[in-house]
Amino acid sequence: MSYADGWAALNLEMPDRVPRSEYSADGHWPLLTAVTGIEVDVDSPEAVKKKAQAHFFGQDGWNYDFFWSTLIHNQPFGDLRTDMGHSVYAAGGVDWRDAKPPLFKTPEDALKLDPAELYGLPDKAKLVRLFESHYQANVAAHPDGVNMTGIYVTMISGLIEIFGWEMLLLAAGTDRRAFGELANRYGAWMQHYFDALAEADVPAVMVHDDIVWTSGPFIQPEWYRAFVFPNYKRYLAPLIESGKKVIYTSDGNYNQFIDDIAACGIHCFVMEPTTDMAYIAERYGKTHAFVGNADTRILLLGTQDEIRAEVERCMAIGKDCPGFFMAVGNHIPSNTPIENALFYNEVYKKLSRR
Repeated sequence: MSYADGWAALNLEMPDRVPRSEYSADGHWPLLTAVTGIEVDVDSPEAVKKKAQAHFFGQDGWNYDFFWSTLIHNQPFGDLRTDMGHSVYAAGGVDWRDAKPPLFKTPEDALKLDPAELYGLPDKAKLVRLFESHYQANVAAHPDGVNMTGIYVTMISGLIEIFGWEMLLLAAGTDRRAFGELANRYGAWMQHYFDALAEADVPAVMVHDDIVWTSGPFIQPEWYRAFVFPNYKRYLAPLIESGKKVIYTSDGNYNQFIDDIAACGIHCFVMEPTTDMAYIAERYGKTHAFVGNADTRILLLGTQDEIRAEVERCMAIGKDCPGFFMAVGNHIPSNTPIENALFYNEVYKKLSRR
């Protein structure tokens, strides 16, 4: 892994190789065993897992340059949220979680939510220390890559955590204007977290918000432009003023909002395969960094020829752009065939040199 290459790319100073990041591959224990020679599985002691992961991330392994991370997820909500549960994704099914009853029973009640009243305001000085501690812990864990801290529940993702998808959609469909006013109340409350993040002594921050589905927006685009992106601009202003690199992630297809997101002041796009990386490269490839976006389904089900073609597609789009990072756009889960993952990495390494 190379902090120098990752930081150069984030600053649009083209490194000699295309840097890379991946997600979830470090929990694919048979893959880690194959790459590092360290016998590790879901039941191994944490010390063994961490040793295998460190070798996997390093230059003798997959050579990560960039480590995706956020601090603030659902902690601010405590038990006052809708736990939709979780299906099995990780090795050994350790991430299974049963759903719990929704926080609100009717959309009318949901639309009355005032987050500041329900959750209170955070202690800014404490938050600053937490962001700094989180960043430093990430640096200690990954000393040779670009690290960050950040916020997962920026806007829509926060409302999903509070309401769950069903109540969120019911509330938005019941009164779209009132739902926008609710979003603004959420934004005003979340601004306290962004202001603390701006004061924290960290060079790079992740701003995550799943604003769309795989098919695109789930509310009319003009609603986002009236109630989401104005809040983004207010969120990001102090981050930008403090000199931080602002990295933005949304799952799904956010093609309709690429320009809106760029206009908010971000420095780097992170995307899944459904978002048009070619458009980002064409329009923003010289002014912004971007991370992506090989299709995980091809690693899961494809032939070697198809895997090679997918890496070639990404490299053809990004290799001439100074801030391009290679990554599989929606994780490398534990059911990915080991031989496919190894072949993907082999092709990446062959094509990574500029």
